[in-house]
Amino acid sequence: MNATIQPSIISGELYAPASKSSMQRACAAALLTRGSTKIINPGRSNDDFAALDVIEKLGATIEKIDNNSIQIISRGVSPRNKEINCGESGLGIRMFTPIAALSEEAITINGTGSLLSRPMNFFDEILPQLGVSIQSNGGKLPLQIQGPLKPVNIEVDGSLSSQFLTGLLMAYAAAGADGVTITVKDLKSKPYIDLTLQVMKNFGWNVTHENHERFHFNIPVFQKAEKNLTYTVEGDWSGAAFLLVAGAIAGDITVKGLDVFSTQADKAVLQALIDCGCSISIQSAQIDIGPLPLKAFHFNATDCPDLFPPLVALAAYCEGTTVIEGVSRLAHKESDRALTLQDEFGKLGIVITLQDDLMLIKGGTGVKSAKVHSRHDHRIAMACAVAGLKADGQVYIEDAEAINKSYPNFYEHLMQLGAKVHIQ
Repeated sequence: MNATIQPSIISGELYAPASKSSMQRACAAALLTRGSTKIINPGRSNDDFAALDVIEKLGATIEKIDNNSIQIISRGVSPRNKEINCGESGLGIRMFTPIAALSEEAITINGTGSLLSRPMNFFDEILPQLGVSIQSNGGKLPLQIQGPLKPVNIEVDGSLSSQFLTGLLMAYAAAGADGVTITVKDLKSKPYIDLTLQVMKNFGWNVTHENHERFHFNIPVFQKAEKNLTYTVEGDWSGAAFLLVAGAIAGDITVKGLDVFSTQADKAVLQALIDCGCSISIQSAQIDIGPLPLKAFHFNATDCPDLFPPLVALAAYCEGTTVIEGVSRLAHKESDRALTLQDEFGKLGIVITLQDDLMLIKGGTGVKSAKVHSRHDHRIAMACAVAGLKADGQVYIEDAEAINKSYPNFYEHLMQLGAKVHIQ
C-alpha cells in the first residue's frame, strides 16, 4: 500500500488510539490472573492482535463482549500450542518469553519481520540462572525454552531495553516470588517500568523498588481464588504524539482520551511542544494545539526513544537547529531509526546530522515534495505523513501500511481532520 499526502490545513477533534503498551501488558497480566478480566477500549493494532494470539496459545480464552470490550478468562499459563509467535512486537517477545517459561513444557518462541534480527542474548544469559533451559539461534529468534522459571536473586543489564525487565517482573510475581530481588544496572526507559508496575498493581501484585535499581518481591503464593477484574486501556501517547505534532504544524486541533497523569514515557512530547513555541492548552479532558512560529528545541529522548520520529517531523518546521539526545536507543527498532530518519527526511530536504548520542535537525528551511519509504517501520511512515502536511508539494510514502503495527486508523484519522490523503 502507498499513501500520498498533499499539503493541507487541518482542524477538528479526535480521540487518541488505545495504547498498545497498556494493552499488551494488560493481556499478559490477564493471562497470569486466575479468573476473568474485562478489558475496556482494547487496542486493534497488529501488536495488540499478536498479544491476544499469544495469550490464547498460552491458555487464555478470549471472548468479545461488545465493540469496546473483551473478556479474558484464564487459569494461568497452560500452553495449548508448542509454539507462540509474537509477530513484530519487541515488547511481546521480551515480555512473553519469561512468562512462557513459567510452564514446564517445551515451547518455541518466534516472531516475524525485523524481530528476527533483533538481539535476544539477554535470555541466553538470564534464563539459565532461573532454571530455564534455552536454545537460541545465535542470540536471535527462534528461541526454544523449557521451564519452569524459579525466581532467585539476579542482576540484569537494563541498558538495551526495559522490556526484558517487564517480562521478568510479571513472571516473578506470577511465580509467587517471595523475599527475592532483581537488581538492574543502567536501566533505560524507566517510565515504561512505571507503567508495568502500575498494571501489575491493578491486577493485585505490589512490587517495590529502590530508585529503579532494586526490585523487591514479597508476593504471597499465587492465590487459588479466582478474580473478576476490569481494566481500561488508556489512550496512547506514542500514537497521539503524531497527531499533536500535526496540529502544531498544520492547523488547530483537539486531541481527547489522553491521561495527562499517565506513566507512559511518551507523554514527554508535551514538553517538546511547549518548548518549540506552538499554541497549546493542556487540560484533563483534552489538549488543544495549533501552529505559531516555531523555534528549535533541545530534548532528551533517552527514556522515550519512540518520540524521535514525530519530533523530527516537528523539528523540520522549527527555525534553527533542534538537538535530540538518545540516538543510541534507536539501533534495534523496526529499522535503525537514526539512519532511516536521516535518509528519508533527507529526501524531504531536511538535513539531519548524527553526532555521538545526539541528533541535530536543521529546520525552518522548508519540506520538499518527495517519494519516501517507510522502511517497514510504522513510526517512520507516520512521521513522513505528518511532515508532508506542510510540504511544498505531495509526499508519496511507499510501504505505507507499516502503520498497522501500532495505529491502523492513522491515515483515516488524518483525513477526518481534513488532511488530503490518498491511499492506493
